Amino acid sequence: MSPYAAGRRRVHRSLAVGVPFAVVAALAAAHPAVSAASADAHVTRTATLGDLPLGEFSNALLPGTVDDDRGVDLGGVGSDIYPAGRKGEFWTVTDRGPNGQIKVNGSKRRTFPVPGFDPAIVKIRVQGDTVRVLKAVPITTASGRPVTGLPNQRGRDEAPYSYDARTPLSYDPNGLDTEGIVRSADGSFWVVDEYGPSLVHVSASGRVLTRYVPKGLKLTGADYPVMEALPSVLLHRKINRGFEGLAQLPGGDLVMALQSPLSLPDTAAGEASRTTRLLRFSPRKQAVTAEYAYRFDPVGVVDPGEDDTSELKISSVVAMGGDRLLVEERTDRTARLQLVRLERSADILGGRWDDDTTSPSLEQLDDPASAGVPVLSKRLVVDVGTVAGVPGKIEGVARVDHDTLALINDNDFGMTDGTGAFDAQGRLVDSGVETTVVYVRLPHTL
Repeated sequence: MSPYAAGRRRVHRSLAVGVPFAVVAALAAAHPAVSAASADAHVTRTATLGDLPLGEFSNALLPGTVDDDRGVDLGGVGSDIYPAGRKGEFWTVTDRGPNGQIKVNGSKRRTFPVPGFDPAIVKIRVQGDTVRVLKAVPITTASGRPVTGLPNQRGRDEAPYSYDARTPLSYDPNGLDTEGIVRSADGSFWVVDEYGPSLVHVSASGRVLTRYVPKGLKLTGADYPVMEALPSVLLHRKINRGFEGLAQLPGGDLVMALQSPLSLPDTAAGEASRTTRLLRFSPRKQAVTAEYAYRFDPVGVVDPGEDDTSELKISSVVAMGGDRLLVEERTDRTARLQLVRLERSADILGGRWDDDTTSPSLEQLDDPASAGVPVLSKRLVVDVGTVAGVPGKIEGVARVDHDTLALINDNDFGMTDGTGAFDAQGRLVDSGVETTVVYVRLPHTL
């Protein structure tokens, strides 16, 4: 039996109830509004991950990495989900680990309560109403040291602090904020990272083989190969909003999704924009071969009642055969899946929109299509709203079969922001949000 299959149970203050989801519209429909058929979409299975102390989990993989887990359990594995081949089994990946924000003297500080945590690739099985950990692979440097989840560069990334935001922590050029994951036929993994943003090739045993970053990033001191192979315009990624979605096309090419619009030419432009980017990468060529403009729906359409455009994010992309993708548009409360086709005519790679001196920038255009930008067309597949039993903050989507999707949430390791995240003894005050996998059956074949 896996040492992670059974873990302790902690009594939580409450069990958070997620915002319901609705699954609507067949792929063949022409971008309709919510149809009556959505009433037939429903959750067929719900499974949750039991409580496993984070220190126990981490130290079993890399002894001595965590000296105090502050009462935090394994979580964050909902950063993505990818079919592992056998029924009910999936590969997932943690993000950078427990982290939060505390305001000090009017400024928010990023906290890392368990700074020794090392991001891991985790194989799970959905068995009845339980999510079981079958295997865990720590992500390590070329010499086998933990990459950690700490920020890389002073002045570019948020400064890291201790759990109470009082003590500065060191930056780590090896650090990764891992998100999307796919597995190649040779058993190696590809993951995307929010810091660079970067694309990372990881061996089957977890060692970083190459980290691909934007040209001009000048990341030094990493204990693994770093290649500047991505467009330099990505240097303008919003803090904490780099790559989050990753898909593997049938031919082996990868598609990476920027979580949010670039801050181009400045933060205000990125916060107001509804245009983000997808990039196609050839592992064989070790190069980006195409780039696409992706346009979010208005935030009030994605999440009725929300009026802050900066809440829009892409957290998951799923290959659907050929050059088709499902793209998840979301806020923390709700999400919609859109079907897109990566048309060759929509490629903007190397054009004026990759020049950060272009004015107005792609992100500043109110209507990119009318300005001649070949924005990807899309068709609604999943609309969040009416199917009961799906938690909030869905970050991973996988195709189970011809009419069923597996969705997984990011529970943020049970953490909340603010000074109330930990008690007077420095122990976690758990949010009660569990890592949950739900199967949603659609009313039509995918």
